[in-house]
Amino acid sequence: MNNPLEHLSKAELIALLGDRDQELVSKDQELVSRDRKIEKLEGLLAKFQKMLFGQKRERFESPGQLSLPFEPTAEQEAQQSEALVEKVEYIRQKASKPHPGRAPLPDHLPVEEIELHPDGDLRGMTCIGKEITEELDYVPGKYIIRRYIRFKYAFKKQEDGSGVAIAALPLRLIDKGIAETGLLASILTDKYVDHLPLHRQLQRFKREKIPIAASTLDGWVSKSLDMLEILYDWLVRDTSGKGYLQVDETTIKVLDSKKKKQTHLGYYWVYHNPMDRTVMFDYQQGRGKTAPGKILDRFRGYLQTDGYAVYEQYGRKADVAHLCCWAHARREFFEAKANDENRAGLALVFIQKLYAVEAHCRENGLDAAQRKEYRLDNAFPLLEAFSKWLWENYARVLPKSAIGKAMAYTMNRWEQLSNYLMDGMLEIDNNAIENMMRPVALGRKNYLFAGSHEAAQRAAMIYSFFAMCKKEEVNPQDWLKHVFDHIMDTNLTEIGNLLPANYKKSLLKEQS
Repeated sequence: MNNPLEHLSKAELIALLGDRDQELVSKDQELVSRDRKIEKLEGLLAKFQKMLFGQKRERFESPGQLSLPFEPTAEQEAQQSEALVEKVEYIRQKASKPHPGRAPLPDHLPVEEIELHPDGDLRGMTCIGKEITEELDYVPGKYIIRRYIRFKYAFKKQEDGSGVAIAALPLRLIDKGIAETGLLASILTDKYVDHLPLHRQLQRFKREKIPIAASTLDGWVSKSLDMLEILYDWLVRDTSGKGYLQVDETTIKVLDSKKKKQTHLGYYWVYHNPMDRTVMFDYQQGRGKTAPGKILDRFRGYLQTDGYAVYEQYGRKADVAHLCCWAHARREFFEAKANDENRAGLALVFIQKLYAVEAHCRENGLDAAQRKEYRLDNAFPLLEAFSKWLWENYARVLPKSAIGKAMAYTMNRWEQLSNYLMDGMLEIDNNAIENMMRPVALGRKNYLFAGSHEAAQRAAMIYSFFAMCKKEEVNPQDWLKHVFDHIMDTNLTEIGNLLPANYKKSLLKEQS
């Protein structure tokens, strides 16, 4: 839209055209305003149509007509084509090899052997070998009763001594309770990993004709989580002392006694340290400036977040380097494609090439120092060119259009988006932490809400541990049973040894 009168004020137009053209000027400006509104509404309509009918993904294939200002020369393209032909030929030769067959079944599973002999009279024959076929089957879990029989001893003669000797029971997680640690670990895993609400677990007990009351099951869960608070408190203190944190937040509906017939919208604030792979969920009733203060007030180091304004006050601290997330910037341009496909597409090409640099570092196993050097050689020139392109094109778009907002989002956070070049250990985005919040979304669909603010915080605690189990590829039920078996006799100074990463190390040590 190139209207020559668009950038003139009403007074300037009147002076230029005269009083008799005032009505024409007013109508022209009204049409300009309508055009802007229509363009904005068309962008919103395209966005909502995509949300309703489009695929929920953000994969972007570079359009052939778009190229960056510093594309390779014809000679370089020829060299690249030759290298590509060699690579394709290598892949074809590699693909022609015979398929290696299915992957073997794991050795740790128990094996049930079934011997099959041919039918008929075999007395005149001798066995010359055997063929082995393996199948994977499942036997449903079963409940058992563990019965402790403690023998009591007394002196035969009174003059030899008095009293009775009896063996002590092992430490019990729930005093005078019948639930063993394996059962408690199973209940919590079913609830928070497989998202099976307690009332459905009760149906399973009923099928096995085991009389367990709903209040009893609730009590087991509550007391088990109370025991984990010792480990969680240690995790909170440890997290606030990390030198690099990625932070994000997600919603959770909570029943509130003060609000009749409606739920309160609370928030899980999630903190992830990519260096030692620790994760911590923290429940807060709101999303205001003080909500992350429990952790970030004392934090010093690299802080990586999305563009939410609350994080800015912590990012401005003298001893904090604030990083923003390129995945969020990319999302803004992806949603702006319906508004300005050419500009949004070219911006996505820039970002795609930044991620190609990260893929090279990852695929070649570069350490932090090598990663920083490679980024400075390859990502830094891309960022300089992208910055120049943004400033040149922002003046040519409407600020309130989708593409204008996408550009402004990126330009306003340019320093924070570029700060990942400061150290090779830093990540380009917050995608890892967003993956950790997916179980919360699945939980919302199953149990809909938390029963209270206290229950929401307890859920945050167990989500923290199970997220770490997932990152370490540790069976959460086995880990939880291990913790329940040892937490009562673990010194407070060594409580961190119970975290999933250390549990995995102990397993590997035993296997070696």
